[in-house]
Amino acid sequence: MKEEKHKVKILNVFFNHITKSLLVNKLVEKISQNQKVFLVTANPEIIMYANTDQDYFSVVNNADYTIPDGIGVIIASKMIGNPLSERIAGYDLLVELLQVGNEKGWSAYFLGAKKEVVQKAVDNVKTTYPQLKIAGWNDGYFDWNSSNISDEIKEKKPDLIFVALGFPKQEIWISKNIESFEKGLFMGVGGSFDVLAGEVKRAPLVWQKMNIEWLYRLIQQPSRWKRMLVLPQFVLKVVVEKYIKKSE
Repeated sequence: MKEEKHKVKILNVFFNHITKSLLVNKLVEKISQNQKVFLVTANPEIIMYANTDQDYFSVVNNADYTIPDGIGVIIASKMIGNPLSERIAGYDLLVELLQVGNEKGWSAYFLGAKKEVVQKAVDNVKTTYPQLKIAGWNDGYFDWNSSNISDEIKEKKPDLIFVALGFPKQEIWISKNIESFEKGLFMGVGGSFDVLAGEVKRAPLVWQKMNIEWLYRLIQQPSRWKRMLVLPQFVLKVVVEKYIKKSE
């Protein structure tokens, strides 16, 4: 990571200590200057996975920004005595960037999800943000050995590139391709296209404010319960590491 001097290390993953408003300001500045930016929105699942896969670990820690997308990350930062400013939900950041892009007439490319989902998401974006130019879109079922997608993005030169392949694929794809692009903010957005498309509902604001959006998503999608098992493992690992450091 290259931008902020003050970073918080949680299980060897470095997070930028930054508020959402300051982050947006910095991203707007970089995009306006036609710079390239790679941003990772990391939750406990991503941290745990990064600790088991060295290649992915390097990808995350070499991003320009890694931000805490999950209340578990905020809790962990408090547990180790170096609290992060706030949770920055990936979907909220995505929406804010779309709003700014609409105001400034930026262009955006959408990559990932099923064809009908990304198409519906793009249609809704066109309606909600009419001044945002749609540089292009493609579903997530493409041949990684082909350069067709990256060639199209290079040609269109969008300001915003949202990649919804799920982790670790989205960050790996960005890492492997970003050097060949001239400009743009590259951001993995997980299942955000499903929300933009109206296929999945975002948790009500009161749930978000209570930091139990994860519970709402679990109720909406019970199949996520296996993924939730990583949370107690994550907390335990943070506690263990904290007391190991204290005893050293």
